[in-house]
Amino acid sequence: MKISVIGAGYVGLTTAACLAHIGHEVRCTDSDRGKLAVLESGRMPFYEPGLDAIVSAASANGRLRFVGAHEALAHGEALFICVGTPPLANGDADLSAIESVAREIARHAQGYRLIVEKSTVPVQTGQRLRRHLDIYGRAGLEYDVVSNPEFLREGSAVEDFFHPDRIVVGAESGRARRLMEDIYRPVLDQSFACPVHAACPPGRAPAAFIVTDTNSAELIKHASNSFLAMKISYINMVSDLCEAAGADVDSVVQGIGGDRRIGASFLRPGIGFGGFCFPKDLQAFVRIAETFGCDFGLLKQVEAINLARVDRFVARLRDELWTLAGKKIAVWGLAFKPETDDVRFAPAIAIIRRLLAEGAEIHAFDPQAMEKAQRELPAIHLHADAYAAAERADAALLLTEWKEFQQLDWARVAAAMARPLIFDGRNALPAPDLAAHGIQCVGIGKAVSTAPGKAVSAAPSKAVSTAPGKAVSAAPSKAAPVQTAAGPAHPRAALAEAGR
Repeated sequence: MKISVIGAGYVGLTTAACLAHIGHEVRCTDSDRGKLAVLESGRMPFYEPGLDAIVSAASANGRLRFVGAHEALAHGEALFICVGTPPLANGDADLSAIESVAREIARHAQGYRLIVEKSTVPVQTGQRLRRHLDIYGRAGLEYDVVSNPEFLREGSAVEDFFHPDRIVVGAESGRARRLMEDIYRPVLDQSFACPVHAACPPGRAPAAFIVTDTNSAELIKHASNSFLAMKISYINMVSDLCEAAGADVDSVVQGIGGDRRIGASFLRPGIGFGGFCFPKDLQAFVRIAETFGCDFGLLKQVEAINLARVDRFVARLRDELWTLAGKKIAVWGLAFKPETDDVRFAPAIAIIRRLLAEGAEIHAFDPQAMEKAQRELPAIHLHADAYAAAERADAALLLTEWKEFQQLDWARVAAAMARPLIFDGRNALPAPDLAAHGIQCVGIGKAVSTAPGKAVSAAPSKAVSTAPGKAVSAAPSKAAPVQTAAGPAHPRAALAEAGR
């Protein structure tokens, strides 16, 4: 099928390249001519594992081309709208880019067009699109509007496209439903050469093809992301109790996640969720509910708990170092999650800003995100690897759980640091291994553990594993309590400045 994708960001470019890979003729456009120039030159505007090879192959065989808006609108029988919907200062989604695309379609498209909302939008946006097209459309334009929310995780977007759990289609006509099924037929049948696996794992359940009305499909994306954010904030709240009561959150997670009704996914305590999807979608869902007279107080608390994570983490670091002014702090990880270079609303960025404000000197390394982080934080020192960042450091902070950080030479790390102290903000490091090399490790939601032969008080304390010969304070932690109102880490006004 001839398909055009409008928007070449994380969602748009992944969608365009993967649709081309399964056999469609795809044209991709973007309002940012600079981004199109980068793509036309064979380079990538962002890092996403495996996507560069798919873009290159699809461009070489002619199934994927990067073109201007008018050519894209003339080409596609199906038009996928993948533009940004950043939040306004009050948390509402900014739909100006959606409206702009709708006007372009109305002015320039003729004949039948299947208009597919791929962007995350508030419920009833499809209805607004239809009204807009009816008002501004040229004579001879026939169309269907379909909601097809994306569930592509940054860092694994390619695999998520080719091996989805479900494909959701909100459509009001049989024609639209049939066309969407035709578009995704190779994915549903798994009848394509998989670029992710040499041999796809056996026993994988086929993707569910869920057809519903447009309003329901639009709600599904916000409801899904908000539920996952709720799980993260819930286990972070539980981890605070574990620290205070002398319990181990990993054991608690094992017990909770063993219940098939709950599952262990997204029960990972840490410094909070970030990126551009969860914070934005959570705020938007609250505002959508308010618009319809529903009180989503539960999700307001989810946001408040998440915002408090940065304060709590910095407070625990300050407690351990006494003061932060003049301290050399190594930071491992700048992206909001592994396998991406996206630093938008990354907890690491918020934590570093706080440390810089208190006079700390930051030395950082990230496998992919340093260039983008430097634009946000020009005062930080960047290094070629984790070892160089840790040289003579008073503490090292693991803020993004890249695999390479979990496999460091701990003897080398201990020898390099002024004080072998690591704050594991993701509970990703092997604390016993660190203790065996003389490294004090402060985790999230952990009771005090010590190296063999060392006693420790049972009083509530910070989560510390120690090596032989290292003393452990058993004083109660002074970490900030969970706030019940939004904190300063990711203010809505700041969210409004970013786009997807």
